[in-house]
Amino acid sequence: MAKETATYRSWKKLPDNRLGHALFSLGMVAKVPYFGTVLPTVTRLEPGLCEVTAPKWFGIHNHLGTYHAIAACNLAEVAMGMLSEATVPATHRWIPKAMNVRYLSKAETGLRAVAALAEIPDFAQVTEGVELIVPVAVHDKRGVEVVHADITTWVTPK
Repeated sequence: MAKETATYRSWKKLPDNRLGHALFSLGMVAKVPYFGTVLPTVTRLEPGLCEVTAPKWFGIHNHLGTYHAIAACNLAEVAMGMLSEATVPATHRWIPKAMNVRYLSKAETGLRAVAALAEIPDFAQVTEGVELIVPVAVHDKRGVEVVHADITTWVTPK
């Protein structure tokens, strides 16, 4: 197993409760301010997995009063970004390269995005640039998947 990333170590230092999750999420938003537009809270983080929730509030409404499609994309990117930060070792860097999104159903509640890798790559074998696709499922409060995003990241050695 590769050495833990700084992001994952920071996550583990905080209590696994609402306060710890809120503090971690505030720090994340301080580092990546645009993420704050969806008021995200990271609720679970480990290499290869990230879960983030976001409330439905007027700032993310579309003309129908439901969760705006691009706000849902932002939430998916939060989940992918934190997964990548907890997974990609300090010997490498990552950047989003593409996002393939399917809007499956109207999102009428707050949302939960789960980014999960089926298998964590052996980064020691990544000696040139490689595309890593991070699937993100976005569910409403009833558990219905309302958005699915496959986000391609470009991972290279530093």
